[in-house]
Amino acid sequence: MFVLTTIADTVRIPPPQFCNPTVLSVHTELEQKYPNRVIMDLGLVICRHGDALEIGDGVFVPGDGCAHHEVVVRLVVFRPFVEEVCVGVISESNEEGLRVSLGDWFHDIFIPAYWMLRPSRYDEESGFWVWTQEGEEGEDAEGFEMELGSEIRFKVKAINFTQITDTIKGVQATTTSTKGTSRLPGGSTVFGAKAPPSSTDATKPAADGVIPKKEDGEQTPVPVRKRSSSVDMSDSPKIPASMHITASICEDGLGLVNWWSYPEEEEEEEEEGEEEKDGLAEGGEDFRDADNALIKGEDMSI
Repeated sequence: MFVLTTIADTVRIPPPQFCNPTVLSVHTELEQKYPNRVIMDLGLVICRHGDALEIGDGVFVPGDGCAHHEVVVRLVVFRPFVEEVCVGVISESNEEGLRVSLGDWFHDIFIPAYWMLRPSRYDEESGFWVWTQEGEEGEDAEGFEMELGSEIRFKVKAINFTQITDTIKGVQATTTSTKGTSRLPGGSTVFGAKAPPSSTDATKPAADGVIPKKEDGEQTPVPVRKRSSSVDMSDSPKIPASMHITASICEDGLGLVNWWSYPEEEEEEEEEGEEEKDGLAEGGEDFRDADNALIKGEDMSI
C-alpha cells in the first residue's frame, strides 16, 4: 500500500531562510510542498523519509532573489498495487456502486456495480447494496446489507491518475490508468479481465495475482497495462479526482469484514465471552459475601 520512492526536484529557498542551515531550509520547503499532494503516475505523498540524499549548490536567478537547490529526496507514497487486498469503510452508496474511504485521508475508492459480490442488488428504499444468498432471487430475497460506516475488504483493480490542463481548446483532463492483465495459453494476454480456465498450470493465473512456474518454482507477478486518454472538461461541472482507485468485491473473502469469520475466531470469541461471564459471576459472589457479612456485623477488612 505504501512505497518508498526517490525523486529529484529544484527547491526554492526564500531570503528570510538564508540565516538557517541549508539542510533545515530545504527540509522546511519540502514539508510545505509535497505532503498531501498527488504526483502524476506516482501516488499520494504522505511524508518525507529521512534527510535529503543530495543537495546541490544554490543558484540565484536575476530578479528573483531566492536560492534554487537541486535536491534528491526520498518520499513515502500511498500507491497500492493492482490485485492488492485492502480494508476500508463504506462512505457512500448509490445505484452505480459504493464509495470507500481509508480513514480521513483518502476517499476516492469506487466499487462499481458490475464488480459487486454476486448475486447483489441495490435496494432503493434503504439506499444500500444487498448481497443475497445463493439460490434466492427477486427483490424479496433475504440478504446482507452493506450499510454506511461498515468495514469492507476489497481488491484493487485499477489506479487512475488525472491531470487537468488549460489548453486553447479548453480544459483537458488527461487520465492514466493502470490495470492488471491475465495471461492466456500461448503467451497472449487479456486486459482488465480474468483468463478462462486452462489445463496448463504454467499459464493459469493464481488467486493471489501471481503466475506459478513449474520448472524452478518461482512466481511471476501478473503484468499490468498503462493507458492514457484525454477528455474535454470545459462544460463539465465536476472535476475528477487527481488519484482514483477502482476496486472489486466479486470474490470469496471480499465484502464486509463481518461476513467472513473463521471457526478459530468464533471459538476465541466464545472463550472470551465465557471468561467474562465467569469473572462477573465470581465478582457477584464476592459482593454477596460482603453484604452478608455486613448484615451479620462481621469485619471483612483485610
